[in-house]
Amino acid sequence: MAEFLNIVAIGLLLGGIYSLVSVGLNLIFGVIRIVNFAQGEFVMLGMYGAFAAQVAMGMDPYIAPVVVAPALFALGCVVYWILLRPLQGEPMMQVFATFGLLMVLENVVLALTRGVSLSVNSAAAQISMSLGPVQMPLARILVLVAATVVAGALGWWLRVTLPGKAIRAVAQDRKAARLMGINVERMYMVSFGVGAALAGLAGCLLAPLYSMSPQIGMNFIMPAFAVVVLGGLGSVAGAYVGGFIVGLTEALAGFYLDPALKHAVLFLVFIAVLIIRPAGLFGVAGAEEVGLREQS
Repeated sequence: MAEFLNIVAIGLLLGGIYSLVSVGLNLIFGVIRIVNFAQGEFVMLGMYGAFAAQVAMGMDPYIAPVVVAPALFALGCVVYWILLRPLQGEPMMQVFATFGLLMVLENVVLALTRGVSLSVNSAAAQISMSLGPVQMPLARILVLVAATVVAGALGWWLRVTLPGKAIRAVAQDRKAARLMGINVERMYMVSFGVGAALAGLAGCLLAPLYSMSPQIGMNFIMPAFAVVVLGGLGSVAGAYVGGFIVGLTEALAGFYLDPALKHAVLFLVFIAVLIIRPAGLFGVAGAEEVGLREQS
């Protein structure tokens, strides 16, 4: 029983990582309807940003988001305005553009670091907590807590604040929002910037857990796509819960079957959910065309 509880704990903590990475990806898709292949690279930039903040300012990676997240927000806004806005109305070209951005960011970081693996230090990464027979690293617990706070705060922001309401209006009916005087392009830019900032936040919190490399973003992007589709396109709650489904599936399959089969099992579950409920567990039919919904 203790062994099973440990595996479940590992799955939940892994799910917290996937949830945190996926929330921003789902926001971008829910508002702009862009499949952002570069989201994993924004996570990678967040990790390197945490490293730079520690080297330059002695900043702990868990404090680094106060610097890194605004920088990634600004980068996301610039990327949208220069790269994606001119391709508005050409969704396939936008997808190709984000894939090109992935390659550019990865190779720029590779050139700057010469492929040398880097890491950051934090006291929290050395601490473990016990809950009965279950051992849980504090660093992973912090990621789980952050995923919960981010999902809740983003849902609140979208429902309660004026910018959030404007973003939801644009996501649900762009033409009507424009007639009401909402600057649609600005809301798209802000949404992409927030999605990039959330990825940067995730990168900072993940930096103590992983050795950094320019290719590390690819470790997160495929599970993140599975999370987004499983949870429901355009649903913040779906991205949060979907992360735990993916994390538990990987942990249980890796332990009870074979670690080499964990991704195969995950995508079998992924296919089964799509067949039974194409809109995802928390999605609404047609959300891929309409965008963020009330269930966000």
